[in-house]
Amino acid sequence: MALIERRAEGLYCPRGDFYIDPWRPVARAVLTHAHADHARAGSAQYFAAQDGAAIFAHRLGADALIEPLAYAQTRRFNDVRVSLHPAGHILGSAQVRVEADGEVWVVTGDYKRDPDPTCAPFELVPCDTLITEATFALPVYRWQPASLVAREVLAWWDDCVKQKIPAILFCYALGKAQRLLAELALLCDRPVQVHGALLELTAIYRRAGVPMLETVAVADSARERDFAGELILAPPSAASGPWMRRFRHASTGFASGWMQVRGNRRRRGYDRGFVLSDHADWPALVATARECGAQRVLATHGDVDSYVRFLCEAGIDAAELATEFGGETGAH
Repeated sequence: MALIERRAEGLYCPRGDFYIDPWRPVARAVLTHAHADHARAGSAQYFAAQDGAAIFAHRLGADALIEPLAYAQTRRFNDVRVSLHPAGHILGSAQVRVEADGEVWVVTGDYKRDPDPTCAPFELVPCDTLITEATFALPVYRWQPASLVAREVLAWWDDCVKQKIPAILFCYALGKAQRLLAELALLCDRPVQVHGALLELTAIYRRAGVPMLETVAVADSARERDFAGELILAPPSAASGPWMRRFRHASTGFASGWMQVRGNRRRRGYDRGFVLSDHADWPALVATARECGAQRVLATHGDVDSYVRFLCEAGIDAAELATEFGGETGAH
């Protein structure tokens, strides 16, 4: 019997009787992180990394029963030993290590191996079977350091100051926005205007001790303010709504790994594209599969076919594991 199998509710461990990131309500759910395609409300009990406890509570609701686990802390489910290990994706993100009778499986959830001042760094976890994401599993996706991207954003912001126009940067509200605020804090000391969707999540990061630029709610400004020379962070969903009417002659940008392909920026209608992702790029995906020592690699959501074919040609037993993890708009 496989330690982890796919069922209608999600990835299931029969021996431990728990699910990992289930996409339907279950009795016991072990969560990798708080993005909505991985942390869904309705389950009876949750187990998640202690670093992200406040985010999970915010996302799942005050009534959700959540047992926080420190990284590397072991929790037994029947005869199965489970521990969580840093995934480097967002604050409180984790890989799930599952062990029984000396056999080890690891579910990465979403992860990245690049430095990030807002969360614990990725930890390579040796295993026999690796279940890994493959969101950016094509050789074209190779990330430059986030510090360089932050300098690009700051140069764009400076140019907008000179032009006396707002600089509106669209990015995902959980993880990406806070990473940008933290990286920019290493380069300057200016307040940033933010959409209401970012307020509580950013406050949670501050309470966790993450240093970031000062943020001011756009909604607190007078309706007639033109925001000339201001940097404004907002979720992608705000780009086509009435919220944008507040800003005149704004320059718009989008921060995402998808901006590696220039055509994506043009199709989405942004003036600038900044390549910044909270997922592993191609070299990191390949390195993780090789370095963890897994005898088998199962890839989920993303460019699975290309990744699986590459690993098989490299002598690694690999296959697709179909899941319902779809990714949230702008999260990448």
